[in-house]
Amino acid sequence: MLTRKLPIIAVATAPGKAGVGVIRISGPNLLQITSALFQKTLTPRQANLLTLRDGDGEVIDQLIAIYFAAPASFTGDDVLELQCHGGPQLLELVMRRCLELGQDQGLVIAEPGEFSLRAYLNNKIDLAQAEAIADLIDAQSEAAVRGAARSLQGAFSNDINSLIEEITQLRILVESTLDFPEEEIEFLENAQARERLKTVMHQLHALREGAKQGKILRDGIQLVLAGAPNVGKSSLLNCLAGEEVAIVTPIAGTTRDRVKESITIGGVPMHIIDTAGLRDTNDLVEAKGIERSWEAIGAADLVIFLQDSSTIDSVDGPELELKAQILKSLPSKCPVLEVHNKSDLLSSSDLRSTKGRALFISAKTGDGIEALKQKILETVGWGGTQEGAIVARRRHLDCLDRASVHLDKSQQFAADGNVSLELFAEELRLAQDQLGQITGKLLPDDLLGKIFSQFCIGK
Repeated sequence: MLTRKLPIIAVATAPGKAGVGVIRISGPNLLQITSALFQKTLTPRQANLLTLRDGDGEVIDQLIAIYFAAPASFTGDDVLELQCHGGPQLLELVMRRCLELGQDQGLVIAEPGEFSLRAYLNNKIDLAQAEAIADLIDAQSEAAVRGAARSLQGAFSNDINSLIEEITQLRILVESTLDFPEEEIEFLENAQARERLKTVMHQLHALREGAKQGKILRDGIQLVLAGAPNVGKSSLLNCLAGEEVAIVTPIAGTTRDRVKESITIGGVPMHIIDTAGLRDTNDLVEAKGIERSWEAIGAADLVIFLQDSSTIDSVDGPELELKAQILKSLPSKCPVLEVHNKSDLLSSSDLRSTKGRALFISAKTGDGIEALKQKILETVGWGGTQEGAIVARRRHLDCLDRASVHLDKSQQFAADGNVSLELFAEELRLAQDQLGQITGKLLPDDLLGKIFSQFCIGK
């Protein structure tokens, strides 16, 4: 996929019936294909109402065709966009006719993400912008949509490129100093190399914090409700979701499998998983649900350990053991938020006595739910601001983290003066390489192929 130069074709709209369906063709010298399809030469960037016929001259569809001549197109190659009526079978017939008439030019069906890949390879967009296209399509909240749009416009890439340029200038300074060893210390001090390095590190720190917020916007939070049977996990799920998505009864063990619901809290996507009550059981079905509950806990970003408020002063051994098991099963750095449900069963004096001890809620009455939502956002590290936010991926965060490690090392070597000047320069280069991987300037082909293969076909 990375090297083929053949023209490609795909349906660019979602599967299913619609008023309009779009088919996109991209590749070199598409005028031959357009002439074969419509027996005329199309003027670039002009909408044409045309009739497409099959091999027997029968009408397939009356459609709008727009031709974009290279390099003034999304991919940088010639692009032909066909806006047809949106029936799945009709689109299949149009695709088939295009492939028939484009056979001599080598027209083939596109691989997932191949249009965006060609745009990247032709320097129309960088890798972070290409990823933002997929993120914009997959966005789960309004804030994520706006963040992905900013990344697509180049906001994230501009920040990365600005940081790379700062490091480049610092590298030029340090590496040029290597040619004049007798002047190393004075030259670096006069150029304020260490101060400039601190500025770069501060900029990288701010970028990392913004990227962490962006990852939350893109991926959301995997929030697992865990606890003993009959503490109100399903009731809490229903309360947070605002509808009855889980069955609630007074019978312990009602929830026998994971129930998942996606909502937004403060603009942040939350994927809430209500788990089966964690206990020993001889019921095979319930045991399988409990097994899946532990799997969910092992993949969580945040676990709410729900307890019964009425038993807060009589926590027994099994409950403490359950809490220890949950802590042992958590991913690294996954926080646990202890919440006491059924506060509506406590007297006013009991509630006053528990003030400040823990978070008390009532999934039945809704009391304390807003405070819980704010605590959830605070616990997962959401900064609360969506203005200027971008979306980011785990890959971006890993690159930023590795760049930060290299800059930390470069600062240590910079403190040694002329003793470690070459190592200072090398760590700057390694940090720069990590940042370059975000925009795709320094990325192996196998990783590049993997990234674009996760896109939908037609993008």
